[in-house]
Amino acid sequence: MPPDRGSDFFARDALVVARALIGARLALNTVGGIIVETEAYRPDDPASHAYRGRTPRNAPMYGAPGTAYVYRSYGLHWCLNAVCLPGSAVLIRAIQPQSGIVEMRDRRGMDDERLLCSGPGKLCQALGIDGSHNRLPLTAPPFEFAPSRTDPAAIVSGRRIGLTKAVEFEWRFGLAGSAYLSRRFAPPPGGPGGSA
Repeated sequence: MPPDRGSDFFARDALVVARALIGARLALNTVGGIIVETEAYRPDDPASHAYRGRTPRNAPMYGAPGTAYVYRSYGLHWCLNAVCLPGSAVLIRAIQPQSGIVEMRDRRGMDDERLLCSGPGKLCQALGIDGSHNRLPLTAPPFEFAPSRTDPAAIVSGRRIGLTKAVEFEWRFGLAGSAYLSRRFAPPPGGPGGSA
């Protein structure tokens, strides 16, 4: 498959892409919304699937920038990542639903819009993302992608979630004040309580 023009957006350092994805629109078959939370993973990151080199499982992380790396977490939940530079990716952690909300509610078996996509497994279930979407370009059908115009000042950062390695890296990014995050961000030291 020839590279998509939108792949240039993803052909950058994972930290840059993770921040730039906040506020971008992502959908699958018109079901989707605004990305409000991400996590970056680099190849030299002990918490990354690519840390020990290329394997059959992480091979998509070495594919074309802008393709999907979809894997099972603990054998239970699908997780969607956007491939960046070789061996790096950004985990899409949370989305603010915008379109296809009826389908999301049916798939998730709940009505609370704030909880439909407030976590990587939840958003994959809500959007209908599974292993069949692994390696597909995020910038071409059945996916839809539109870059963000979010003010960088509206983006907060903090430590990634659920890790036992490289826990000190503040490589999790989110939209400040969003009600759709998987978890609130800790307030900055000495700052007012609750930035997001």
